[in-house]
Amino acid sequence: MASAVSDPALLEAAARAFERHGFAGATLERIAEEAGLSRVTLHRRGVKKEALLAELASRATEDYRRMMWPALTAEGSAAERLEIALHALCEAAEAHLALLVALRAQSDAVFHGDDAEEAMTRSVFTEPLERLLRDGAAEGSIDVEDPVESATVLFNMVALTYIHLRTGHGWRPERARKASVEPVLDGLRARA
Repeated sequence: MASAVSDPALLEAAARAFERHGFAGATLERIAEEAGLSRVTLHRRGVKKEALLAELASRATEDYRRMMWPALTAEGSAAERLEIALHALCEAAEAHLALLVALRAQSDAVFHGDDAEEAMTRSVFTEPLERLLRDGAAEGSIDVEDPVESATVLFNMVALTYIHLRTGHGWRPERARKASVEPVLDGLRARA
């Protein structure tokens, strides 16, 4: 029998509740209401909003990985493929905007590894960017000294800027994507 938190209808209801009320306001009662169930039913099933949020985050992470794949396998220079990847990063953020805001409100630990003295962004998020930065440095299309650190900075600069412009400033997706990606790319492209 599948876990209650993996029920697609319940996950969709939780996502709607997080979008409407944020993490703090998305009570089990509100999630149950979105799902057309009673809070008692969720309680009997052992459902916790933290578990729902974790499952939604896991699914969003897989979606992000899927969206990065075309950039990793495309033709062209690493700089061109990096541009595809950064646009895909913004598209992934847009697809999961309410979830990302809910995660940020609770904690952004989903993005950080805890295995080092210094918290770095989890490799599942940075490895595609790191690969493109390494490829670009090797072929001369990207100027970067430390691909690992630069991938962490790049992920955070683009994703967090995009999310802030969309939610804090109310910018449309295309405007926020362009403002988040273009200055970063200009700074990374190798100078002739």
